[in-house]
Amino acid sequence: MELIKQNTQFKIIKLLLIVFFGSVILAISAKIKIPFYPVPMTMQTFVVLFLGISLGHKVALATVSLYLFEGIIGLPVFSNSPEKGVGLVYFTGPTMGYLIGFLLACFFASFTKLNDNYFVIFTKLILSVSTIYILGVLWLGTLIGWDKPVIELGVLPFLLAEIFKIALLTILAKRIFKLRKFI
Repeated sequence: MELIKQNTQFKIIKLLLIVFFGSVILAISAKIKIPFYPVPMTMQTFVVLFLGISLGHKVALATVSLYLFEGIIGLPVFSNSPEKGVGLVYFTGPTMGYLIGFLLACFFASFTKLNDNYFVIFTKLILSVSTIYILGVLWLGTLIGWDKPVIELGVLPFLLAEIFKIALLTILAKRIFKLRKFI
């Protein structure tokens, strides 16, 4: 009985460490950016999809949720923080829809299976990342006004980079998926 208790405690500690380090990687990926206005181009979408593929939906959702919580309470984990503000004020800015979309994207990316062919993986990842842009544009349009070119500001500049990131993840997905065995 004691062995089972120790094994359970070890698993909990291991999962907490994975969630913590995943949020750190996501924060680092936010700082790798090309400045655009009003939404910067970062490596976050790549990491969010990677987390979904490698960790599964429960751990990936916990990781992204921790990252969002860290940013909301004022840690400078978001892309343009601290230079453009921190905490809830920054979170509710132009990127809030994209940030919330991270939750859906990692959830949908987690449905990638080892036996999926490359076309199916690519399609699942396209659909996953689409949730980020749908929620992002909906919030951006609400915030800055629908009379502004929200698609041109919030989607078009990022399409080529997203296709590249998704193609790279598609190629690596079968290797990445094997990380789930260690979790």
